[in-house]
Amino acid sequence: MQALVESDIRSSLGNATEAELAQLALPVRFFVAEWAHLDAFAWRDPRIASRGYLVTELDGATAGVVLRAAEHSGSQHRAAICNLCHTQQPADQVVLFSARRAGAAGERGDSVATYICSDLACQETVRLGRPPAPSEVIPSVHELERIEGLARRTRAFVADVLGDR
Repeated sequence: MQALVESDIRSSLGNATEAELAQLALPVRFFVAEWAHLDAFAWRDPRIASRGYLVTELDGATAGVVLRAAEHSGSQHRAAICNLCHTQQPADQVVLFSARRAGAAGERGDSVATYICSDLACQETVRLGRPPAPSEVIPSVHELERIEGLARRTRAFVADVLGDR
């Protein structure tokens, strides 16, 4: 992913209202992100707990969406799977996030929803693997497949929300 600045993030959020853009707060890790190693950047708003943001690249351009977390009511004794990183987690660590569609569809109230890791740390999660053996200098095929799968599903979700604006 190309390096981003705050104005890039704000202008990329295709389904954001003016109020949401004014309230947007970046996490501290934004300022130290290693952009070359990311396929997307996602975070929960530090000031508005139910809000999250997901930014990626679509066709070479930065594209992002504002997410809204549903209130969690599930049992924490069960497991759930994130639809982006395909990681199984305790149910209280996966949340249904919805995103208002961009444009006229969003103005009508249309939205898209999916289950995502509650901390929106999918980028880090797929990269957490077993420690490599001394002879391993490149990521395993399995790890690379997980990373590419996450990137593909993230781009598809954002593209679905943004539609043809």
